[in-house]
Amino acid sequence: MSIPAISVLMPVYNTEKYLAEAIASILGQTFKDFEFIIIDDGSTDNSLSIIKKYARVDSRIQFISRENKGIVFTRNEGLNISRGKYIALMDSDDCSYSDRLEVQYEFLEASAEYVVVGSRIMLIDKDNDNLCSMGSIFEHDDIDSGHIDNVSAGAIIVNPTAMIRRESLVAIGGYRERYKHAEDIDVWLRLGELGKLCNLNETLLRYRQHFDSVGYAHRQSQLRAIEHAIADACLRRGVEKKIEKVSLSDEYVTRTKAEVYTKWGWWSLKGGNVGTARKYAKKAVFANPQRWQAWKLLACAIRGY
Repeated sequence: MSIPAISVLMPVYNTEKYLAEAIASILGQTFKDFEFIIIDDGSTDNSLSIIKKYARVDSRIQFISRENKGIVFTRNEGLNISRGKYIALMDSDDCSYSDRLEVQYEFLEASAEYVVVGSRIMLIDKDNDNLCSMGSIFEHDDIDSGHIDNVSAGAIIVNPTAMIRRESLVAIGGYRERYKHAEDIDVWLRLGELGKLCNLNETLLRYRQHFDSVGYAHRQSQLRAIEHAIADACLRRGVEKKIEKVSLSDEYVTRTKAEVYTKWGWWSLKGGNVGTARKYAKKAVFANPQRWQAWKLLACAIRGY
């Protein structure tokens, strides 16, 4: 078998609602020279049947199904069996734009000093409605310092937008269990010590927002893992820095549904997606009729700005 240029790695765990769209978005890429490694991490829903359906009709898919071992183990398992020069990360609830692999492959082929490239994202919801486009940090120094300086900001390179030089990811030892739920930020920090990081000023992924995602379901443990990753990076680099801990009682961590709906509504209004803003304004009001911010959002959404 010939060695593919790209290995697309996608862990799967109970995402039957979105999985077919995620798989189809990779199989429909304009760049064709890839292998698609899908690892079902012990799903208890219909995910495996969906994977098998696609694997029967496209030989680029190789899948593994086994008991649940967690996201960090699964990412490393995919890395270990991959053969491509580049690793393209993918999540099973998102959708890649059709030219994503082609654009990122061409960038890395032309830019030897870069070890990873990400992109801007379009936030979408569980209904595939657009919220807004995000991403405004593109250069290595700004990305690397942003990961070090702001615990609560999260990853500036959004994990499923990333394409990585496989030899670089192997050289740093892949993903580490100590940083579960923030294993991507630890990887970006270590890769940033090996080469340059970049985000393209181009939207290449539809990034889904829902309550089962790590950023909502595991926010507390994610923040603590980010703190550990930053502290360890500073130690490796010989940098003295006081890591500001985020209070676990902070509303940014313990958000109610009404607060999240309100946030999604404002994002949608800012993105010019008035229909989506109205949807979430109504949800926010029904979730907590006494929350004045929800009524303010509803008024602005009805007005259209």
